Amino acid sequence: MSEEPNGPVPTLFAAIVKQLCVNATYNRDKVVLAPHVAYTKHGELYVDAITIARNGMLPREEKLGSYKVTGLGEPKLTGRAFAVSSLYEPDAERYVGATLVAVEPTPAT
Repeated sequence: MSEEPNGPVPTLFAAIVKQLCVNATYNRDKVVLAPHVAYTKHGELYVDAITIARNGMLPREEKLGSYKVTGLGEPKLTGRAFAVSSLYEPDAERYVGATLVAVEPTPAT
């Protein structure tokens, strides 16, 4: 019996909690994402994630992008862990009262 979550939302939530990247398709591109937070906006579910790769290419710069969950095709957990990005601001206004699940920030040393 597999421990893999079934469906896009459980997969993305598990990726956030376990800090694991996901493979998915977005606008016909193959993406590897490091999802940091899931939240609602205008009644829709969104995930903010760092794009690790798009169509096999590394991005020029690290960027936290917003992805509508219904637009993410077949997200699958990878075994690749990620560190919480400094670009993620858990106290940002858009997350207040809307966050469903978020990464645990790494304690400052």
